[in-house]
Amino acid sequence: MTIEVLRIGQRVVRDDRVTTHVALVSRAFGASKIFMNEVNPEIKETLEKINKTWGGDFVVEFIENWKSVLKEKKKNSVKIIHLTMYGTEINQIDDKIQNESDILIVVGAEKVPREIYELSDYNVSIGNQPHSEISALAVLLDRIQKGKQFDVKFSNAKREIIPTNEGKRVVVNKTRD
Repeated sequence: MTIEVLRIGQRVVRDDRVTTHVALVSRAFGASKIFMNEVNPEIKETLEKINKTWGGDFVVEFIENWKSVLKEKKKNSVKIIHLTMYGTEINQIDDKIQNESDILIVVGAEKVPREIYELSDYNVSIGNQPHSEISALAVLLDRIQKGKQFDVKFSNAKREIIPTNEGKRVVVNKTRD
């Protein structure tokens, strides 16, 4: 399964950190790429540094027009999943989404244009209370992959966190420094 994320819009200054975290969750939870407007080039640099240190080849691609991304993906039979508080509840649709082969998840910031609802194959809600798009993305990615994203080892990692009940355990691969 190929998973990519499209970040629509950004409230200037306020959302730099949120957009960075949407990208970080996308990477950590198994997406291969995020598309976004170039509102802050430092986000791309941050993710490239993360890849160098923690491994993987997650891609940040700056775009001019989200519509062209959606239309190109639909033309290539990629299923579009739009995260929205007004969609079908995740519990009613997660089995169906898990069977898709290639998906693009749309994560909005400000008011999302009506056209996104219409272009999406699935409009999905994660709960019925206000919460962040970061948490909604994490829950959706976890449901899609049934927790298997936590078993993935990132290639070329200089550092790897080893889960432990007490303290911190980080393995440093000196051959990659």
